Amino acid sequence: MQNGPAVRRRKLGAELRTLRTGAGLTSGEAARLVGWHQSKVSRIETGASGVKPADLRLLLDAYQVRDRHLRELLLMLAGSEDAGGRHRWWHAYRGVLPPTYRDFISLESQASAMRTLETTVVPGLLQTAEYARAVTRAAVKDLDEDRLDTLVEVRLARQDVLRSDPPLVLSAVLDEAVLRREVGGPGVMARQLERLMEAARLPQVRLQVLPFTAGAHVGLTGPFVIFSFPSTSDLDVVVLDQLTSSLYLERKEDLMAYSEAFDTLQFHALSPEESLDYIAGIGDGV
Repeated sequence: MQNGPAVRRRKLGAELRTLRTGAGLTSGEAARLVGWHQSKVSRIETGASGVKPADLRLLLDAYQVRDRHLRELLLMLAGSEDAGGRHRWWHAYRGVLPPTYRDFISLESQASAMRTLETTVVPGLLQTAEYARAVTRAAVKDLDEDRLDTLVEVRLARQDVLRSDPPLVLSAVLDEAVLRREVGGPGVMARQLERLMEAARLPQVRLQVLPFTAGAHVGLTGPFVIFSFPSTSDLDVVVLDQLTSSLYLERKEDLMAYSEAFDTLQFHALSPEESLDYIAGIGDGV
């Protein structure tokens, strides 16, 4: 388990090593092509040090990487603010958002797909403004109104990934407790359930409910998110959200375990069509 920046350095380094060997170059040959010492290439590939976007472009050119989406993704991992892709709007909130939250948003903005299990609250990408306000007020201690407004604004801005071109593909499994927990009062919750039903009808959203009748399940250990990225599965990552930080799992064994867990949860959950009816029933007080 590591923090976001460390994971990105390691994943970037591993991908650059793959690209270098694919180009038929040794680390020494690659270093000579870009005018560096071999140790610099080695440090980047092991994740021991980061790489500036300008230096990364030199390496990608040396390795003859022409895939625009792959170049943009790798530049994002390097921390570039002009890597293309979805607009990096969150940089305007640097003074408000903690680094771990900015890391999460940067991954979310570049991901092609997101799989999430939620056991307590509605996923942020599907929250209404008033629901987001109630959740944020409860989760963050001693929050003044201005900062609360800003955090809700950020939550809503994140939802643009579902409307971008191409949109993020969201697969969400919601424990029934998410739908039953009355956040913000009956009116807020009723409108939130309506929002979930609207979102569930979008082609890029697959929403499934895991009813109480499913009994004990693999997701009882807690919520998680799996981000997948275009061009390569080697950059996929699992995010476990904690009270004061986020943990990132990058090992293939971890990715496989969480992917299998999510598949199992989807299997035991109601179908998307059944889930729509179930949410509607809860909204009607059934």
